[in-house]
Amino acid sequence: MLIEYEEDSISQEISEHDIDLEGFSTIRINKIKTDDFSSIYRSIAELTLPISAMDVRKVQSIVKEIYAGGDIKVNITEDLDSLNNGDRIIAIGSHKTISYQYHTSAEMMANYFSIIDESNSQLLALINKYTIQGQQYFPVFGFSSITSEIEQVERLKQQQMEKVQSALNSISESCKTDKSTIDDILGDESITASNKNNAILWSLMNGKISLADTEAYLKSFENKSDTPYRKLLCAYDLKKYSN
Repeated sequence: MLIEYEEDSISQEISEHDIDLEGFSTIRINKIKTDDFSSIYRSIAELTLPISAMDVRKVQSIVKEIYAGGDIKVNITEDLDSLNNGDRIIAIGSHKTISYQYHTSAEMMANYFSIIDESNSQLLALINKYTIQGQQYFPVFGFSSITSEIEQVERLKQQQMEKVQSALNSISESCKTDKSTIDDILGDESITASNKNNAILWSLMNGKISLADTEAYLKSFENKSDTPYRKLLCAYDLKKYSN
């Protein structure tokens, strides 16, 4: 990182220090002392980093886990594909030797709101690598509002609309409630536990409950790999972004 300093700074001092570690090459450290902090902050703010805020939070989470102790393992490998999806990985190296290309469609749906909030178009480019079958739920409307680079986007939109409509058509009369909040639906004893999410979906698509209420419910959903989450997420995505 290059930081430029104003010449009229009250005081500035740059000194170099060499540190010799036994068995390692000499490490040179540049020590900067100045009272012109505004130019430092300006230079940092203007940096363009090839990572998203979500990636930064992931690294912070992993480092916190390492500090906390537990079952920490170290793997040294040149083949990232040999590592498991569940492994905690911090890769150090150049862009020529390290690349990360795969983020499953299930993980993308689980991280839906973070991706939307951060407009992570770089991550969304991976959609073109997925094979999204006709029977799959996938919320493409919101993602396509961020990037125009999604291939077969019209087919995916049509598929999403048909899946949501099919889900609505299969909802029983007992799920069609006049409740105006998700808490009211969850507390309604006349709706069985297995039908709660269907009742929420019907209420959302029929304007009985708000998008904000549904968003909060989806964010707190316990298992984001389950079909009820994916079905309701696609309904929410369609309702919010289809227009």
